[in-house]
Parts: sequence; C-alpha cells; structure tokens
Amino acid sequence: MNTAKSYGKYKMVALSIAAVAILSGCNTVAGVGKDVQAAGESTTKAADKVSDKM
Repeated sequence: MNTAKSYGKYKMVALSIAAVAILSGCNTVAGVGKDVQAAGESTTKAADKVSDKM
C-alpha cells in the first residue's frame, strides 16, 4: 500500500538529481543555448550523412 508513495519519493529524487546534473553542465542561459545549438547541428550532420548514402 505504501509502495506508490515510495515510488513517488524515488521519482522525485531521480528528477532532482537529473536536474542538478543538467543545470551544472551549463551555468547560464547562453550555455543552454549553445548546448541546444550543438545538438541541433549534430542532428543535421547525421541526417545529411544518411541522406548522402541514399
């Protein structure tokens, strides 16, 4: 009966740890923007490679 409450606690702890890890990776809004831009560029490059092979 208490398992639902304990899973909720574990979920909250896991989300908190993930948030800290993500936020510590880029300290500013500009850092977040650069991270997102880099991810987008990587995705575009990968898509271009796949497109070239077709």
